[in-house]
Amino acid sequence: MSEPTPAGVEATRRRLTEKQADTVDRLTASAVAVLSREGYSGTTIRLVAATAGVGTATAYTYFSSKEHLISEVFWRRLTASAPVRIDGAGPTDRVVVVLRQIALLVADEPALAGAISNALLGDDPDVKHLRVRIGSEIRRRLAEALGSNDRERLDMLELLYYGAMLRSGMGYLSYAEGADLLEMCVKRMLA
Repeated sequence: MSEPTPAGVEATRRRLTEKQADTVDRLTASAVAVLSREGYSGTTIRLVAATAGVGTATAYTYFSSKEHLISEVFWRRLTASAPVRIDGAGPTDRVVVVLRQIALLVADEPALAGAISNALLGDDPDVKHLRVRIGSEIRRRLAEALGSNDRERLDMLELLYYGAMLRSGMGYLSYAEGADLLEMCVKRMLA
């Protein structure tokens, strides 16, 4: 289920009042419910809005497309998950923990996980904006875990993560298998 956000948190498109933040929270929670019931292709902004008890026009005030809404759900999940800290661990173990946490963020919700893969590949400008924010947050967490801003290593780690998530989103791997594969690759790469 979508995590509620504090009132006034900056959304993708603008700052929100408490009432607006509540509406967005209801829409994101409803999106998860509709996705689990209808699947990606059956999910529409109209259906999500009806489930949330708001008008379709109101939903479009906050989200430009189904892909934007689903991307926002992932962004909220990511930012709500505090990075796991391992005291005394080396960079390899810290990177593995970060990648595993992010890779398994929605693993227990297959409809949502698959929808996120589809949504983040969209060309909606609001989705592009969220992709940058999501990518920046993942890179920040990886750099912190790695203990450096080594661009080459960060690029390789990102490539590993996005490749594993794309394969999982396409159904070639489960998200747990993707996380295991990431762990193996990171251990070899950073050995």
